[in-house]
Amino acid sequence: MTIMEEQESKGTLEALLERLSRQSVTPGKHFDAYVDIDWDAPELQVDPSDPRWELVEWDPLGASEWYRAQPQAVRAKIGLHRIAEQMRTGLEFENVLQRGLLELAFRLPNGSPLFRYIYHEVIEESQHSLMFQEFANRTRTDPVGIPRLLRPGTIEVVKLARRLPGLFFLFILGGEEPIDYVQRRALREEHEHLHPLLERIMRIHVTEEARHLSFARHYLRERVPELGWARRQLLGLGAPLILGIMAALMLRPSRQMLRRYKVPRSVVGTAFRSPSARAELHAALRRARALCDELGLINPASRLIWRGLGMTEPSPGA
Repeated sequence: MTIMEEQESKGTLEALLERLSRQSVTPGKHFDAYVDIDWDAPELQVDPSDPRWELVEWDPLGASEWYRAQPQAVRAKIGLHRIAEQMRTGLEFENVLQRGLLELAFRLPNGSPLFRYIYHEVIEESQHSLMFQEFANRTRTDPVGIPRLLRPGTIEVVKLARRLPGLFFLFILGGEEPIDYVQRRALREEHEHLHPLLERIMRIHVTEEARHLSFARHYLRERVPELGWARRQLLGLGAPLILGIMAALMLRPSRQMLRRYKVPRSVVGTAFRSPSARAELHAALRRARALCDELGLINPASRLIWRGLGMTEPSPGA
């Protein structure tokens, strides 16, 4: 059990908020995008042909025969574009997250410890957005973020923070858990091959994101049991849909990117429907799904949705 998990299991939400707020001002645990990254350092410059940008072997597209058959420079460009696209999607997600948190903070009474923590998180997410956009700018790939058809829905997500905060915090987990999983795995397994700029960004992000995930999970643990039967049923049905949509946004390349590099549709279909891709999706959402199970949000009806979206553990030999 990590230190953050131990904190989650002890005390009340108020005690957790006090600890997280204190960490948000502790040197070495909070960062500034333009102080803690030397963007102009020679070793941090972005060369699109650098082999360190290539997709990892456990990425569904990176594992495909089509990708491995491409020239090294093309593999690097695709990998760099994919990273930039994840960062652009991430900063747009964080924009929605921040607006929702501010909606929640607007109605808090004087003296609420939640007010201070929310503003710490908003500040940290703003620094992440600056960091992600700066990286995307330096790749010169002009990555897209949230698909245009889904953009109007972001306004409704912001409103959830006030009307149905449980669904809003599931949205947060849906956006943060998959990218946290990917970054932690990359830092753990690929650290010797990571470009130093990407490694620095990842380490900053996972350090501060641990607080944000801890808060979201603890908030749900404390508030969901207080909900009536009807709202818990709504959460149960909404959870796999929200988590599935957010995971797809974070883990799959956009249509624009696939067209740009002329990736065949058959390659995409095979790559992202393979047992290994399903296993990665399940691993990325394992903690979020376990939390839903713990909170009693997985019932016979919602279990069908989880299974239909491919977010259950693949059976052996599937």
